[in-house]
This record gives sequence, C-alpha cells and structure tokens, in this order.
Amino acid sequence: MTTHPFPATNVRLDKWLWAARFFKTRSLAKQAIEGGKVRYNDARSKVSKDVEVGALLKIRNGWDEKEVEVIALSAQRRGNPEAMLLYTETPQSIKLREESSAQRKVLRGLDLQPAERPNKKQRRQIHRFKKIQDQ
Repeated sequence: MTTHPFPATNVRLDKWLWAARFFKTRSLAKQAIEGGKVRYNDARSKVSKDVEVGALLKIRNGWDEKEVEVIALSAQRRGNPEAMLLYTETPQSIKLREESSAQRKVLRGLDLQPAERPNKKQRRQIHRFKKIQDQ
C-alpha cells in the first residue's frame, strides 16, 4: 500500500486554491471565489466550501480559464512540484488555453503601435500638424 504525501482532511476551498498555488494569497483566492471566478462542479460556491477529491473546478485567472480535477487535499502551501500533485488539468482545458494563447499572439502581431517613440523633430512636426488642423 502506497501512502500519499498529502493527508486527506477537510480543506476549505480558498485554502486549497492557495495551497495548489492558483493564487498568491488566501485573500486573493477568497476575492476570486466571491467574484465568481471559481466554479465548483459548475456552480458558484462559498469560500468555506469543503473540497472533495474528484471535484471539478473552473478557475479563471487573467486571460486563461483552467478546468482542473482535484486529486488530493492539502492545507499547506508547498513548492510548485508538490502543489501540482493536488490536481490534474483536463485535456479540453489544455487545448482551449493553447488555442486562446495562439490567438492572442497573432493579435499582438497585428498591433498598429509604432516601434518606437517619436523623436524631438517628429514631435514638433506632429504639434505643427495638430495646430494646423485645429485652425
């Protein structure tokens, strides 16, 4: 019989998200849960909800949304390699994140911003042009 490195106890949702390193602090995890950015089994939940093994969580963080399955419980925050043992990301979630990331990279390439700031001469020309337009 193999023992798992994390003891199975009752763990609050905010504490588990913090321990699994989805959020830097418990208060950020709490704000995300209350703001509807975390869904527990496709439903909004409270911060104090006890996490169960096998539960599906949808976590929106920035541009990305991850769908993960809880495979272990822990109330202690450890290093990233140990934190990744607490969950597995679904294949559909990985695929969607990669596609959206690729789309963002393409859109970033279409950005029409100039490569550099205008120099002093160019700024003067811009000001003169704007002054003529205002008259």
